[in-house]
Amino acid sequence: MMLPWKQIVLLSITGYLAACTEDVIFQGPRWRTEPSDLILPINSPDHQATIMCEAEGSPPPQYRWSLNGTLIDLGNDYRRHMSGGSLIISNLDKDQDTGAYQCTAFNTWGSILSRRASLQFAYLENFKTQTVRSAVNVREGQGVVLLCGPPPHSGELTFAWIFNEYPYFVQQDSRRFISQETGSLYFAKVEPTDVGNYTCVVNNTVTKEKILSSPTPLVLRSDGVMGEYEPKIEVHFPDSVPAAKESVVKLECFALGNPVPEISWRRTSGVPFPSKVKTKNSNAILEIPNFQQEDAGTYECMAENRRGKNAARGRISFHAKPHWLQTITDTALSIEENLFWECKANGKPKPSYSWLKNGEQVMAEGRVQIENGALSIAALNLSDSGMYQCVAENKHGIIYSSAQLMVLGKIASLLFLLSCLSVCVALLKARSGSEVTLECKPQASPPAISLWKKGNEILQRTERITLFPNGTLKIANVTKRDAASYTCIAKNQFGTASTTGKLLITDPTRITMRPTNMEIIVGESIVIPCQIACDPALDVSFSWAFNGQLIDFQRDSDHFERVGGSISGDLMIRNIQLSHGGKYVCVIDTDVESLSTSAILVVKGPPGPPDKVSVEEITDSTAQLSWTPGRDNGSPITGYIIQARTPFTVGWQAVDTVPEVVNGNMLTATVVGLNAWVEYEFRVVARNTVGLGEPSPSSAKTRTEDAIPDTAPTDVGGGGGTKSELVITWEELQNGEGFGYIIAFRPVGTVTWTRAVISTPGVARYVFRNDTIPPFSPFDVKVGAYNNRGQGPFSSIATVYSAEEGTVQTSQPSGGKRCLNKISAVLILFFLFLFVSSFCQVVYWEDDTKPDTVAFNTAGPGPQSAPINNTTKKPPPDRAPLNIQWTMIGSTLTLHWDPVVAMETESKVTGYLRHHYNDINTILTNKTTAELTLSASDNYLIQIKAVSEGGEGVGSEPIHIHKLSEFNVVFVLFPF
Repeated sequence: MMLPWKQIVLLSITGYLAACTEDVIFQGPRWRTEPSDLILPINSPDHQATIMCEAEGSPPPQYRWSLNGTLIDLGNDYRRHMSGGSLIISNLDKDQDTGAYQCTAFNTWGSILSRRASLQFAYLENFKTQTVRSAVNVREGQGVVLLCGPPPHSGELTFAWIFNEYPYFVQQDSRRFISQETGSLYFAKVEPTDVGNYTCVVNNTVTKEKILSSPTPLVLRSDGVMGEYEPKIEVHFPDSVPAAKESVVKLECFALGNPVPEISWRRTSGVPFPSKVKTKNSNAILEIPNFQQEDAGTYECMAENRRGKNAARGRISFHAKPHWLQTITDTALSIEENLFWECKANGKPKPSYSWLKNGEQVMAEGRVQIENGALSIAALNLSDSGMYQCVAENKHGIIYSSAQLMVLGKIASLLFLLSCLSVCVALLKARSGSEVTLECKPQASPPAISLWKKGNEILQRTERITLFPNGTLKIANVTKRDAASYTCIAKNQFGTASTTGKLLITDPTRITMRPTNMEIIVGESIVIPCQIACDPALDVSFSWAFNGQLIDFQRDSDHFERVGGSISGDLMIRNIQLSHGGKYVCVIDTDVESLSTSAILVVKGPPGPPDKVSVEEITDSTAQLSWTPGRDNGSPITGYIIQARTPFTVGWQAVDTVPEVVNGNMLTATVVGLNAWVEYEFRVVARNTVGLGEPSPSSAKTRTEDAIPDTAPTDVGGGGGTKSELVITWEELQNGEGFGYIIAFRPVGTVTWTRAVISTPGVARYVFRNDTIPPFSPFDVKVGAYNNRGQGPFSSIATVYSAEEGTVQTSQPSGGKRCLNKISAVLILFFLFLFVSSFCQVVYWEDDTKPDTVAFNTAGPGPQSAPINNTTKKPPPDRAPLNIQWTMIGSTLTLHWDPVVAMETESKVTGYLRHHYNDINTILTNKTTAELTLSASDNYLIQIKAVSEGGEGVGSEPIHIHKLSEFNVVFVLFPF
């Protein structure tokens, strides 16, 4: 039978024999990964949760788990099992699995507890009822709150409101606010445009679930408008707001009132807000990111309008979970020595302390004393060995600091000393001329006395040799003669031990070929040399750093490769890019020293793209440009090329400038030779000695000013068509407001020109039809252009042949489809009236004969109509009907509006047109009211116009009526 104290000593000896330095003596468990809080959707797709836990130690730690302080019996729990130290829970159950989990890691040296981690489940239930909510009746100008009333849930929620139908969401402004605390929708004052149905949208940020409430109708009362009144703060933060350190604090404040109140914030202490504090949603939200102790205090929200003001106050208090200021560390002490450990933590409120040994509470009694985070144990014995944890805790959190205590017995220490010194034999290499330090630190209790031998000779202190009291040997300026075997001998009252190591002196390493500063063009390849001469006994390795970062040759193999043999570390860079320019350092590491050498590599490339190209001034033919330069990429910019693009060009084209050559020092230029009334984009390309760079982003589209057309249309020609037609075509131009074409033509051999005017700029084809035109007859044709500034030159005369024999007929405009209702004989006019696919045009002659009207379509003009006389009327009123009100009861829509009174210069109002755009219906009435029955399955757009002898007046703002089947609407009143 083995006595208990002998078993403890044997375990200590077994552990000691596995290590040779202080760094690996302590092999109790220590955390690599501790559990973290989890919040999962209650209907998680994989129905599984993994709570991480991993520790290291020797022997490898084992694990156990507890839930809410109760040990989990994994042997009898089919839903829970461990993978390594992590706990995996399958078939999640909210009632059984919610709670605080804690992991315990243990091995032969002791046990430690992890931090506690909570497992929670997020969910969002449906609203209890989906029936239409009661209507909220309110006067215009009155404030109102629409309640959301979110259903039971877990997890953070966000809120939004739909107005009438998706996707029309309520837009928050100074008059409307959605609280993210309550979900309610607040109107500072109601306006007629607010009438409609409102649906609360609740979103769970964890589960991503979204539910909608039933609609709440908002209805205007008909008993008058609410007068002005002072603000009433309806949304305000609590009187006391606890805030965690480094959290984001959001305070809400919103008031009802008429006029709409303005919201402002301040601290009652008078301290101004730091720059990190922001306001949002028209000052309804005050946001304090990264909350700190100095941000605590009383905050005031002020709501004010011209009728008065009101304020709300609340105090934000600061709290913080504990964090360590001082932790405990692994400690090894001899029997009968005293232990003193102290840990310190900060937090608000101030944390309290407790101590654990192997996961169990340490009580203050006898040799053990605990005071203010300090643990002291007098006269240690072997049973005091184990894993200790200092625990700091306040109501906001708990933290653990772990350390191992090893109590060394004299026999165990001596055996460990003998083991270490008999195993730890080394070969030490040193460069000739350097300083060598040999350490001898035996683990012994009581401490051992050390001496050194070189071979069989005991070393004595000299000018170059220093022997320190702690057993360390230092030799300065070593030479080849110092190469030998060195033995450290350690003695105490329990015995003697020794260890031997060999010292090898090598020649210094020399760099024989260094890299030099270089310049290279982008896209080329280069080898940067780095070669050495070294002692053959040394192991050599090369590495390269670029701009302070070690080059990873595997990851960056596309560009970097180390070439050469054992004494060469040359660096090859292939397909060099601009980003490869910088400082390269070759690092040579040997067993005894480390050397480095560096060089600067300058990579030259075409310039980077210029930026911020803008048009400073533009005329009908010039544009003043400015830009900012891009990077020169190692080679100074020598000049710029300016390019332009229009809808009429194929891609970008270089343009002429003043000065003709734009040198690299210039950041402005004038582009010349532009066409009038054309929309241009400009960009700038820089060049240097390497080449042309990337173009700049294009400027904003800018149109040149208009001018009298200075060029005539080109490519005038034509031909073809149907019987009795003359088809004329030309190349399209564009220039100025009121742009159009004048087409002149005559039979070959005649004198008088017939002219036609086309005022549609996009048309480059004209068809003249006349039954008297013989087939395939030659005509002289010329085309000119005009705009509001005047008429330009005609093109050269071209010969165009009329159509050959054809069969297509066109009809004259009928009396019921008259194209013109007024005309002035002293102006050149071209009237268009849309009727199916037909148009009207006026043809006139130079001898001032009366113009006739013809209809034409894409096949050309038809026969001329008979001349008509018409007297112009006074114009209709230029005002739309006002104060339009509409009432919807069931499917019956009733409209009312104020009459339009004509001025002396306007035609008398004879009635009103109601345009119903759903199926393009028009109804005429001489009253100021109308009634209409609407279908529940259609959308409607309604507009009202005054009608007079002079025609139709200005239309009212359109009234939108959505599908009635989508809403459960009983009564809505909407004034415009």
